[in-house]
Amino acid sequence: MNRVVVTGLGCITPIGNTVADFRTSLFAGTTGIAPFPPYPEAPARAADDKTQGLRFTQTAAVKDFDARQHLDSGILTATDRTVHFAVVAARQAVAESQLTSHYAPDRIAIVVGCACGGRQAEETETNKLYTRDARVHPLTVVRTMASAGASNISIDQKITGPALNISTACASGTHAIGLAFQMIRSGMIDAAITGGHEAPLTFGFLRAWDSMRVVSPTYCRPFSADRDGMTLGEGAAMFTLETLESARARNATIYAEIVGTGSSADASHVTQPHPDGAAAAMRAALKDASASSDEVGYLSAHGTGTLVNDVTEAAAIHQVFGPLASKIPVSSTKSLHGHSIGASGALEALATILALKESLLPANTGITQVDPAIDLDIILGAPRKASPKLALSNSLAFGGLNAVLAIRSIE
Repeated sequence: MNRVVVTGLGCITPIGNTVADFRTSLFAGTTGIAPFPPYPEAPARAADDKTQGLRFTQTAAVKDFDARQHLDSGILTATDRTVHFAVVAARQAVAESQLTSHYAPDRIAIVVGCACGGRQAEETETNKLYTRDARVHPLTVVRTMASAGASNISIDQKITGPALNISTACASGTHAIGLAFQMIRSGMIDAAITGGHEAPLTFGFLRAWDSMRVVSPTYCRPFSADRDGMTLGEGAAMFTLETLESARARNATIYAEIVGTGSSADASHVTQPHPDGAAAAMRAALKDASASSDEVGYLSAHGTGTLVNDVTEAAAIHQVFGPLASKIPVSSTKSLHGHSIGASGALEALATILALKESLLPANTGITQVDPAIDLDIILGAPRKASPKLALSNSLAFGGLNAVLAIRSIE
């Protein structure tokens, strides 16, 4: 089977719209969480009601991104903000790796994760329909479909191989990367553009999540004793994958090697995670990588900051690693870039790849005291210098859909 490596990176995120800026913020602990602006479509409320009826005031939104500086009027008219993120991030990754110059277009796949589709277009058009009985934009269908990112990357890059969208809630990006890895490893394709993208921060989306009472009224601080919920975000991270043999033959930059992927379903509850499911996915990733648990030197946790998720994920880690669990460095980067649903696993894979490349593990920011029930080696304060050979990146989605990547540093 082919060995599969990462040769190009791209991102549009709340902590940077280039990989260089993302890296700087990641290791400086600079958060992208900030108060959100007023939503014009929100119901009229008292002038001093800055929350617009929500129990929280902050999101992790992408900043200083003007799609008009990157995309022509045709794609801007036909697509939603989430696709803008996807196409620009993919361009960054391809520009770095020069992937499309070295492979036939029908031998490259596009496999991306997006759970929510074009939320902004959908909410805008629905609002027009219900409040004014106005004409709905004729491109609403193609603006809102979840697969629009995959379609538009293929059009933009002139790629004719398989183009797929994976929609598995918060595990979408991780499942997508795992599938792209499997397709290259098996020889089905030669290379891939893969990752995740999402732009769901509409007023209706925020109200829906607010009703679940899982969003922090302050800020996301995974594994903290005083944690009180997640912070919603947006963004995209894209990667180019190809075989190690081909990458070396053309002297491409190699960031890391994808060596395994694992998936599972809790088959338990839609919103209450079960540790057995997460544990099964981690074990599957290790088995797929032909690795043992004592090889793991860093674990990028799903770590949403909710009361239930963090304890459940910690229990799963203890199931898999036993006495080693409390010795493995663990962090969740969601305290920096928020929870971007279908893009979250891709952003965290990017953080994990940079951690391996830089021999520097990102800190779990915003914590004053780790929850004693967690009993893990949570990286606090500053990034930790370390040179792990193998890392796991977890994504544990609503519906009990779990995905894990096993990533090795490259010699």
